Amino acid sequence: MLKPFSQACNNNRDSILSVLRPLLVDSTTVLEIGSGTGQHGVYFAEHLPHIHWQTSDLCDNHDGIIEWIEESELGNIAKPIELDVSLPLNHTSTYSAIFTANTLHIMNLATAESCLEKTAQLLMSGGLLIVYGPFKYEGQFTSESNAGFDQWLKTHDPERGIRDFERIHALLEKNHFKLIKDHKMPANNQLIVWQKE
Repeated sequence: MLKPFSQACNNNRDSILSVLRPLLVDSTTVLEIGSGTGQHGVYFAEHLPHIHWQTSDLCDNHDGIIEWIEESELGNIAKPIELDVSLPLNHTSTYSAIFTANTLHIMNLATAESCLEKTAQLLMSGGLLIVYGPFKYEGQFTSESNAGFDQWLKTHDPERGIRDFERIHALLEKNHFKLIKDHKMPANNQLIVWQKE
């Protein structure tokens, strides 16, 4: 069986790592929400050996993630836990950081907001929430390609779509997060960091 593969993960991993490396100097545990193929988790665990990286996803994606982890033979990345952010949490561990990439626009809005609310329960005090992906600002797309991507998402599911930064930030502020930094990334993406107060 071939491991799942995402070219986008290979394309963006080094630019993401360049931001993660200084951010996570004092972190010891990272929960990745929506590990997808498993490529990001393995790559970041390899290059951040002081971090224990916990993968997670819906059960349908576990086999592929496990293949990537087992092939890597890394000791600082854990096999995925089942995490459906639309359901009540059955996971009681807390982490010094949470990372999620290209997930909020794939979820419907209610699930995306549920995901962000649950990060408050899963993060230690002072922990970092790191979100990578495309965003809109003041209702405007940052590029024509993102506008086209949003239309494509909605043809598959009208509840999907690129999220408004202001709505996401307001929800996180209500859950006692403060904005640390909004990094502009290649390919019209952002990497946004909030800290749990």
